[in-house]
Amino acid sequence: MAGAFGRVGGEVLVGEAGLVAEPASLVIFGITGDLSRKKLVPAIYDLANTGQLPPDFDLVGFARDGSNLEDRLRESVIAHARTPFDPLVWKSLMTRLHVVEGSFAETTAFERLAAVLADLDCRSGKPGNYVFYLSVPPSVFATVCDQIAATGLNRPVRGWRRVVVEKPFGNDLPSSRALGAALEQVFSPDSIYRIDHYLGKETVQNILAMRFANGMFEPLWNNRHIDHVQITMAENVGVTGRAGYYDGVGAARDVIQNHLLQLLALIAMEEPVTFDAEGIAAEKVKILSATELLGPLEHTSARGQYGPGVDGGLPVPGLTDEIGFPPDSTTETFAALTVGITTRRWAGVPFYIRTGKRLARRTTEIAVTFTPPSHGSAAARVAGFSNVLVFRVQPDDGIELHIGAKRPGGGMNIQPVSLGMDFRSVFDHPAPEAYERLICDVLRGDATLFPRQDEVECSWRIIDPLLEHWAEHGRPDVYVAGSAGPASADRVLAQAGRAWRSL
Repeated sequence: MAGAFGRVGGEVLVGEAGLVAEPASLVIFGITGDLSRKKLVPAIYDLANTGQLPPDFDLVGFARDGSNLEDRLRESVIAHARTPFDPLVWKSLMTRLHVVEGSFAETTAFERLAAVLADLDCRSGKPGNYVFYLSVPPSVFATVCDQIAATGLNRPVRGWRRVVVEKPFGNDLPSSRALGAALEQVFSPDSIYRIDHYLGKETVQNILAMRFANGMFEPLWNNRHIDHVQITMAENVGVTGRAGYYDGVGAARDVIQNHLLQLLALIAMEEPVTFDAEGIAAEKVKILSATELLGPLEHTSARGQYGPGVDGGLPVPGLTDEIGFPPDSTTETFAALTVGITTRRWAGVPFYIRTGKRLARRTTEIAVTFTPPSHGSAAARVAGFSNVLVFRVQPDDGIELHIGAKRPGGGMNIQPVSLGMDFRSVFDHPAPEAYERLICDVLRGDATLFPRQDEVECSWRIIDPLLEHWAEHGRPDVYVAGSAGPASADRVLAQAGRAWRSL
């Protein structure tokens, strides 16, 4: 039956690692916020609608004002859920919704929360399994954790406790370490789930499948055959309404430190001994530890800030004209950098990473460019192009391989052609959204797709020197909204005779 909790085709939900989603209560701190309304609750609804929630699941919302919460969440689910809205599934899920009102500084509110959770366990005989989802600003992480500890909710008499935290995981290496230490004072390291929604995307997970399940690629996956790698996350939207978060953070902290360096680690890592959380994290840490900025930074990096331009035929303001941004803001909305990996496999291969707001189009991709032929047919050499393997992460997730083929007609005329696979057309059922997969994994206790603290610290070690360099060199270059970014980004690759893939 649609929406039957804990059953898929009559079988208890079991994950790839053989982990079962046990009865549990999920507490969302900040359930009325944007992330919860647009991502978390729609994902929970989709899990209910596809029968993937565990039996005896309860959702507890902690909010300052819980009035009309069910109506507000219903509107969000209709607008943002992946699966069609089913009133019966929604009604069933709402019988499992419980609200605790209060502020994060109010100890009595956490005492009420503890009483609600104890009552839910007593009603259904649940073992006391709790997930605490901190859908709140990082500035209150420590406050919430301290209150959880003060009420003893982090210390299970039976069952387990897990906490989920959203990025940013700090503002630099010292603050990241401080945040990690604060979390580990309350929860054990293996109970902390740092969520990076990019790692929940099917294309990202298919990077490992493509590399290690297909023997044809491994012999080519090294500096003898790969010329360079480009990792791009481009957005065509600006930061309207996000000044409170974005000003002073910028593109490098917001996207590169977490999402894009994680993509780099998956592309470059060695095959793990086991494909579980520990095995994959160990290999990612090795790669991130060996990754370093290539300099001189004034030539190998670029930053920009979007100015006025056009989006969809309509004029849009520049960053400093957005509400909440000061006219002298030096926050970058575009960042590009070059890194190298000091391992035998990757020595000498540059990895070019870029991200930006208000660019020509929305796309996220990893493009592995192979070394062009230096011998063989004259036609192949004259054609002057390279084979490229592209992992499309969004919006149209899939994989493309660009090769050379003879054009019909006389003569050996070679032109690039694309061999592509679109995940939506190949597989019978649609892939779950990233938050569906990741919430389900937390409930099952599978940390494979969640970065560890040492991964986060390695990423800050890479990014911090770049941010320090930029802080000493004035304002970002201004680029036209709707363009491919600042001209300085083109120079990053042009000096090596390369060019960015077009947006």
